[in-house]
Formats: sequence, C-alpha cells, structure tokens
Amino acid sequence: MAHEKQRLNYVLFLIAGAGLVNVARAMTLSFLAIKLQQTFGLGPAMIGMLLGIGPLVGAVAAPFAGSLSDKVGRKTVLTLTLLSMALAMVGMGVAETVIAFCIAQVVAAVAVAINEPVSRALMSDVCPEPLRLKYFSWRYMAINFGFAVGPLIGIAAGAASTTLFVIAGIVYALFALALYMLKVPVQLSEAEQASAPKISVLQSIKMAIHDPRLAFFVGGGTMLVAVYGQWSATLAPYLAGNIAGGVEIFAYIVSINGAVVLIGNPFARRFIEHAGALNALVTGCLLFLVGELGFLASSGLWGLAISMVIFTIGEILVVPSEYMLVDGISNDRNRGSYFGAHSFSTVGNFVGPAFGGLMLGAFGGPGMFLLFAGFSIVSAILFAIGTRMPPPKASVELAPAAASSGAVGPHLRGAYA
Repeated sequence: MAHEKQRLNYVLFLIAGAGLVNVARAMTLSFLAIKLQQTFGLGPAMIGMLLGIGPLVGAVAAPFAGSLSDKVGRKTVLTLTLLSMALAMVGMGVAETVIAFCIAQVVAAVAVAINEPVSRALMSDVCPEPLRLKYFSWRYMAINFGFAVGPLIGIAAGAASTTLFVIAGIVYALFALALYMLKVPVQLSEAEQASAPKISVLQSIKMAIHDPRLAFFVGGGTMLVAVYGQWSATLAPYLAGNIAGGVEIFAYIVSINGAVVLIGNPFARRFIEHAGALNALVTGCLLFLVGELGFLASSGLWGLAISMVIFTIGEILVVPSEYMLVDGISNDRNRGSYFGAHSFSTVGNFVGPAFGGLMLGAFGGPGMFLLFAGFSIVSAILFAIGTRMPPPKASVELAPAAASSGAVGPHLRGAYA
C-alpha cells in the first residue's frame, strides 16, 4: 500500500511538472513568430520555414530517444532533455543573430519532441495499469492548463521578451533537478532484467516500426494531429478572410476550446472507461467530422462556437484514447520505443497547416474543411484496423510479455467491444 502511494505521488509529480513546463513553454514559444518578426525583421515565409525545421528534426529524433530510454532509463534521458531545453530557452532569449536564435530554437523543438514520448512512457512505467487512463487524462488537462495560462503571462510580461525566455529556462532546469533527485519508485525486477533480450537501440526501433499495429496507429495519429494539432493556423486565416468580425470571433473560439478541454476532460475520461479506447477514439473522429462540417456551414459566432464545442469534445476523447491504445500494445521493456515511434505522428503538425493552407488558397473553406473531415474518417479506419491486428512474430519472440493476454490492458480489451 505504501509503495503504491509512493508511485501515485510520483505520477502526480510528473503531472504537475508537465503543467509547469508547459506554462513556461507556452509563455515563450507561442511568441516565436513575433520575436522573429520584431527582433530580426523576417517575413512570414522565412518565419514559417525556420520554425518548421526544429519540429521536423524532433519527429525523427524522438524514436531514437524513446528506444534509448528503454536501454539507459527514462529518468536519465528526460533529465538531459529538460536541461537541453533550459539552455535552449536562455539561448533564444539572449540570441543577437538569426543563426544563433535558430540553433537554439531547433534544440528546443527537438527537446520538446523527445520530452513528450519519454515522459509518457515513464508515467506508464510508474502508474498502475487500472489508473493509467485517469492519470493520462489529468496530465492532458495539466498541459492544456499550461497553454491556457502561459500565453496570458507572456502577453502581460511583454510578448517574446528576453526575461521570459530566461525565466522559462530556469523553470526547466529546476524541474530537471527535481526529477534527477527523486528516485523512480518502480523498476524491472532482477529476474525480468536477466530475461530481457539484449538488443541495440536500432534493433528496438526496428521492432517497433515493424509492428503493424503501431504502423497503423502512426498513420492514424498523423492524420489526427493534422486535424487538431494546428487548427488555429488554418481556422484563423479562414475566419479573418471570410467571416465578418472574424478576428474577434477567433479569439472567442480559442477561449471556448480551452474552456471545453478543462471542463469536459473528467466526463471524457468516464466515457473512455465505459466505451473502451477504440470506440472512444472513433467517436472523437466522428465529432471532428461534424465539427469541420459545422465550421463550413457556419457564418457567425454562434454556429462557429457550437462547432468548436463539438470539435473540442472530439479532441478530449481522441488524445487520451490514442495514448492508451499505444500503451496497450507495448510492455515495460519496449514502451519507450513504442511511444517514441508513435511520436513520429507529430509530422501532422506540418501536414495540417501545409495541406490545409493549400486547399484554402485553391478551393476556399469547402476544400480545407472537407479535407480535414476526410482525414478524420481515414484516421478512425486506420486505428480500427491496427487495433485488430495480431502482434508481429518478432514481438512474440523477443517480448513475450507483450504477446500475452495480460499485456493487453482493460482499456484495449474494451476497445474490441
């Protein structure tokens, strides 16, 4: 009982840390475009290109970092990642040239990409399986709290100011120190360590990539991220150019999105527990579809607001469900590799704005919203196929725990209902 309490306290520490570092992240990285424009005088095209390099590199680096965390430990990788983020934040704050700023920004983007899968894997390691959905849901809410509060702090303190970047760097460094000092309250037993297959990081990545279930999850996840990951980047120009008072309406829409996430998250968790992860994810995809069609059909604040409520409910169903599905096909020895490989789906953050922007320019709102509606349906199909596929033979041989029925948690078994 005492050990389980210790584990849950550590999970709460990770959740609180996720909220804190995302406040620091949101109060600085939200204003990178403004800093590049005001400090260095760059145009929109160059800003977009420079800000796109880092996340793309991070999407490639994350699978390697996830597999490395399986070998050397999550805490080690996560601590180094947070320290790198701290240095990058300070570097962006004091940079006096575009080159210096961009180097620091790339380091920060790669660190963000690595932090997410490794921290999720560490949380799964520590959190008892029956409680994972609950605490994953709390973590998602803490992150959204950070992104709700962070930009307000950034605006109040002066958007893109050097002081904010330095403060954010200190926050990351302090969390890294706390993480390093606290002992992870769970680890593989000596018998499990002795029986674990001795494979390299590259072999671990290869195993994850060759799991057909994960391949479908990455494909579906990429399309989901394209729909919800950067929705503001495509919805904002549409509203500004096509709806009267579109800029003001967009501000309300952003607030509605944040409010629905914070209020609806507990109800979404209960629905996922009752319906199962796959059924909840498919429901979320259908709500994305309805939301996109609602944006297309709306011409004023009320229609757009209702559509955003529907869209956001889809988001709070999809995000925890996706994490639980990935967790359900992994085990203690390969969880970092699986979450790392799955994080490649963050390339959807570029697919969405890039293809959405092209469709908006070529065909207007109907082309863009119908594209995202189509992404939602295809994503649901990919996840449904992936969930029902058997594990690869290599996984059975090298990671028997993953192939056993006990490795598939209740959230995944419920998804078949």
